Amino acid sequence: MFLTNILLKKAKSKNILVLMESAVSGHQFLKIRERLADKLEMIRFDPYIQRNSLYKERKRVRSLN
Repeated sequence: MFLTNILLKKAKSKNILVLMESAVSGHQFLKIRERLADKLEMIRFDPYIQRNSLYKERKRVRSLN
């Protein structure tokens, strides 16, 4: 491998954008997390059912700079 290929390689970003979805109603929103962190789970207010509910990470949307 040539030295120029190593120098021109693109670095991976530190953060990624992920889709969070409610386990109860299916309400979704986007959240930023670090690339190397575990998958997110959080309790947050769900506007569809007007209560707090569990949100789980469903998929990665894109990487951020």
